[in-house]
Amino acid sequence: MTIYLDAVWLLNFFLDWMILMLTQYIAKSTSKSYRLALAAAFASMLVPITLFYPQSIVTHPIGKVLFSIVILLIAFGFKNSRRFSRLFLLFYFVSFALGGSLFGIYYFLNQQIQLSGGVVLTYQTGFGDGVSWLFVFLGFPVVWWFTKRRVDNLVTEKLKYDEMLQVTISLNKEERTTTSLVDSGNQLVDPITKRPIVICDKPFLSQWFTDDEWESLQQSQEDLAFERLPEEWQHAVRLIPYQGVSGQKDFMLALKPDYVLVHTEDKQLKIERVLIGIQFSQLSNDQSYQCLLHPHLLKTLAVHSA
Repeated sequence: MTIYLDAVWLLNFFLDWMILMLTQYIAKSTSKSYRLALAAAFASMLVPITLFYPQSIVTHPIGKVLFSIVILLIAFGFKNSRRFSRLFLLFYFVSFALGGSLFGIYYFLNQQIQLSGGVVLTYQTGFGDGVSWLFVFLGFPVVWWFTKRRVDNLVTEKLKYDEMLQVTISLNKEERTTTSLVDSGNQLVDPITKRPIVICDKPFLSQWFTDDEWESLQQSQEDLAFERLPEEWQHAVRLIPYQGVSGQKDFMLALKPDYVLVHTEDKQLKIERVLIGIQFSQLSNDQSYQCLLHPHLLKTLAVHSA
């Protein structure tokens, strides 16, 4: 078997880079791109070390752990032990997830690649065949995208739909708190800004308005006559197109809040990129909840609590 170091190094550099990018995505880290590239370059140095010094300490499990710690320090730095431990565990979770995908592609490609000593090898005549290089430039992005999508799905599935949560909404610098329902059926987003929409009902939202202002809002919704909007609220009102269950297209008035706070047992999540959809009726007959939360609002909360 002939091993081509350039192809081996390139394969492992791309893999390490994507592992670090996916770790950054899951951890919601703000690390700079150049730090991820430097860390991936350092990680790929495992290739020549493993090939030329097979008895090196980095081939031992303890050595690999220490090597991983240095990689993470280069990529993300050190702020506190809790954050670093979480990054360390996420790094290995992503590595195992991508590693499983690589084994699948390994069998699919009929042994055009090989995993040896923690390093991805490619072998063939010349500089590696076209399938191996296609794997480098197309296979890794596909595996990365698929793994990222699965992580997103797992995060969303982690939420307990039909769970009641307390939310605090600030409109025009005035806060009020109510109970909301995490509604998996609420997929409304602003088509322009892509902000998710939390739907709140009349008994809750009308607390911010006088009777005349609320009536003007409702008339604006029905007639699309925006000149009737209360002057002090015109800057905060948005018109959101949507399609109902029957397929009929319609419009919903939405308000731009100062922020929304989602409360859980041990923490709260502050969300600013969100809109409040106005429901001109009551959502629950028994008033057990007054808002419908968009499930994707809780992705960040689920990730941080993982």
